[in-house]
Amino acid sequence: MRRLFKSNGRARLRLLLWSVGLALLAAAFASLARPFDVALGMPLAASVSAASPSPTGNAIPNDQCLFCHGEADKIMNVGDAQVLLTINEAAFNQSVHGQEEVSCDTCHADITTFPHPDYAKTGLREFNFALYQATQNACKNCHEEEAKNAMTGVHEMTLGEGNHNAAMCADCHNPHYNEGAAERAEVADVCARCHSDIAAMYKESVHGEALLSEANQDVPNCIVCHGNHNIGDPRTVEFRNNIPLLCAKCHTDASIMDKYEISTNVLDTYVADYHGTTVTLFEQNSPDLPTNKPVCVDCHGTHNISKTDNPQTGIALKENLLGKCQRCHPAATANFPDAWMSHYDASPEKHPLVYYVNLFYQFFIPAVLGGMAVFVVTDFIRRLINRMKGGH
Repeated sequence: MRRLFKSNGRARLRLLLWSVGLALLAAAFASLARPFDVALGMPLAASVSAASPSPTGNAIPNDQCLFCHGEADKIMNVGDAQVLLTINEAAFNQSVHGQEEVSCDTCHADITTFPHPDYAKTGLREFNFALYQATQNACKNCHEEEAKNAMTGVHEMTLGEGNHNAAMCADCHNPHYNEGAAERAEVADVCARCHSDIAAMYKESVHGEALLSEANQDVPNCIVCHGNHNIGDPRTVEFRNNIPLLCAKCHTDASIMDKYEISTNVLDTYVADYHGTTVTLFEQNSPDLPTNKPVCVDCHGTHNISKTDNPQTGIALKENLLGKCQRCHPAATANFPDAWMSHYDASPEKHPLVYYVNLFYQFFIPAVLGGMAVFVVTDFIRRLINRMKGGH
């Protein structure tokens, strides 16, 4: 009997030890279930976090994503290119999205299981476009006004036409490390990711040099002229005809131009001459028809605008200006540019001959016409008096 009792006691002890061991093992696996269940092909955690908004109402903890994506040098091959899948947690937490405690699945709402959706494409750009299609609604949900403007922009329209080389949201705004709106001087570097040649010209121009070398906040950067989300197509007739008004936003502002002793009459003097009058009429009456008359960029350049006294390209130098004129007037001689007054009104200091001739005619023409009017009126009165006398 004692032997049976001892045998049953040992069995019970073994059973108890097995139970405790299994319980401890289950608890250990439970503590690791959050990161490891993804490897089993199971749904990711769906714990609700009020601080981490999600379009679906459920937020997967960022820690769970970072269990894999926090690994250093995590690379995925896409065609002949490689994509870095590693996320720097500290840098993300300092970003706008990190500060707002946005969860990963707020943007990556389509990722709910492991393995993730297959974005593998034949090339990097196709991969980026597939990812853009999967996440673009996330941008729209938070940035409604920007998304609305982007729909009319040249980039979004180009994407709609099937050209995946056009810029998408993440090309300009890094979703993981964006710390807010780019500084004025940083915008050209953002645009240079696609428009490197144009950005290089801008950096050497009078505007780019002043902004980048002198931190001058008065000069325009890319988005001042082109806009940011609602970027227009610069190849259209409408854009070309509107260039004088575009430049006039700064060049007629006395609070800016007076600092640099630049005339604010540029628009008025341009519109008053033959070229500007024609362009203005086209813009008002036939905005869809191109004009062959020059606008600002035809003489001054676009992204490569130089100082007017630049020895090679500055149009303050007569020989350089003549070269500009000869683009449209191939027969123009050396004296041809003398007819242009450089956007200045005639004055005793600038173009005194023109000023005094104009002044002379301001008095001479009214005097002649006034004298003729007096002559006509007095002649009429004399004839009327003579007729009345003859009637008696």
